[in-house]
Amino acid sequence: MTDRLQRVSTGVPGLDEVLDGGLVAGRSYLVRGAPGSGKTVLGYHFLTEGVAAGERTLFVNLEEDEADARANAASLGFDLADVDVLDLSPSSQFFAEDRSYSVFASDEVEGEEFTGRIVDRVADVGPDRVFVDPVTQFRYLTSDDYQFRKQVISFMRFLEAQDATVMFTSQGGVDSSDLDLQFVSDGIVELAHDGDTRRINVPKFRGSDKQSGDHGLVIRGDGLHVYPRLVPGEHRTGFTTEPIESGIDELDELLGGGIERGTITVVSGPTGVGKTTTGTQFLAEAARRGERSAVYLLEESAATFRQRSEVVDIPVEEMEAEGDLVVETVEPLSLTPEEFASRVRREVEANDTRVVMLDGVRGYRVSLQGEREDLVRRLHALGRYLKNMGVTVVFVDEIDAVTGEFRATNAGISYLADNVVYLRYLEIEGELRKVIGVLKKRVGDFERTLREFEITGDGIVVGDPLTGLRGVLRGEPEFVDSEPGSTPDVTSGVRRRSDSRDDRVE
Repeated sequence: MTDRLQRVSTGVPGLDEVLDGGLVAGRSYLVRGAPGSGKTVLGYHFLTEGVAAGERTLFVNLEEDEADARANAASLGFDLADVDVLDLSPSSQFFAEDRSYSVFASDEVEGEEFTGRIVDRVADVGPDRVFVDPVTQFRYLTSDDYQFRKQVISFMRFLEAQDATVMFTSQGGVDSSDLDLQFVSDGIVELAHDGDTRRINVPKFRGSDKQSGDHGLVIRGDGLHVYPRLVPGEHRTGFTTEPIESGIDELDELLGGGIERGTITVVSGPTGVGKTTTGTQFLAEAARRGERSAVYLLEESAATFRQRSEVVDIPVEEMEAEGDLVVETVEPLSLTPEEFASRVRREVEANDTRVVMLDGVRGYRVSLQGEREDLVRRLHALGRYLKNMGVTVVFVDEIDAVTGEFRATNAGISYLADNVVYLRYLEIEGELRKVIGVLKKRVGDFERTLREFEITGDGIVVGDPLTGLRGVLRGEPEFVDSEPGSTPDVTSGVRRRSDSRDDRVE
């Protein structure tokens, strides 16, 4: 159904998307949150967006004097020169004494003067937008909560009668609840912050759809930025499920022809075993096909990634120069999961990027802001979104143990994966050797053996299947002779046992 309501932009990047197009014109909205959460900054956005749209705006300032308000706004790049400011801050005579005032019905001279200033300014300006910061200061003008609520309702109705869209802030707390204001408002925007993590939520939005749940919020030098929570089901495109080759015949044989388009592959293994290089091989093959890829580095620098790739004959810098690859480094704790997802979305949708690699999953949990369980859910949502868009996804996950008992992943994300490719070290006669295998593949068949794996100056080398090897997943590799007295080609120094069982990986 088409939304026939007139919308008013908040001026905050991303927030209008959460609000299904913006605020509904002519209604009142409560912005609540603790000190420092960004309430007044949101008001600056609201007012200056109105000025940019050619609207008349009024700032009813009840907390700091006008000079400070304009200076604080300017420090964030907001010019309030064309915003009409009514300074009713505590420094004025109206809050100098502990008295009881009524905004629109009082016989006291001071109350009438206070009322007159508001009414006169509204009449003079005829505002399309009004920002009141904070409306909870009105509590000092009333004798009890009932009078406060009655006063605020009268105030809001008066402003709405002028066809103004109203935004007002509160600082509700244990000693001073703003529950009455929540009932009065047509919508509520909640801002919260815990250390470096900021969130925004819209629990109430009367007469309109909205995006529910918490969303990412960042305050920078230019104000607020909102990053809506990624909902995978809202994004989908048609694509053909087809095998995506790695460019290495033996690896593709292991994978039953490659990994399918629109699937998630987890490449896991201990440090230094070759996980990132294996994932990058798929990016190189995508470039050869003329497809664009993106890699997000959460555990190493772009310079290191480029240098290491060039050493093993993967031309990352050439791929970047041709526009076939974008390399992004994610600084620790610099992004919310929603902001990171927004970056990935922009890359995919603006550049038709077909392969995305995230290196690595542990770095995602460490580098992005949030609780571990919440981060896993956000990673799941990102993966589902990419799959729905037909993007081939590679997640690189580091396993703690170098040898010993096998673990598919270290972050508990195997359920996200359509394919699990694992690399392992094997200790064979005192030497560490590398092997590669496939643990899981949802689409199509795969080779259920291990192959020796090596990284050379010419790239990745994958050997023939290691038949007769078992016990790798237990961390106790051993060879089983297929015929009495035979010796495997891989090594002559491993325990061998004659056994009638089939040669297979346990």
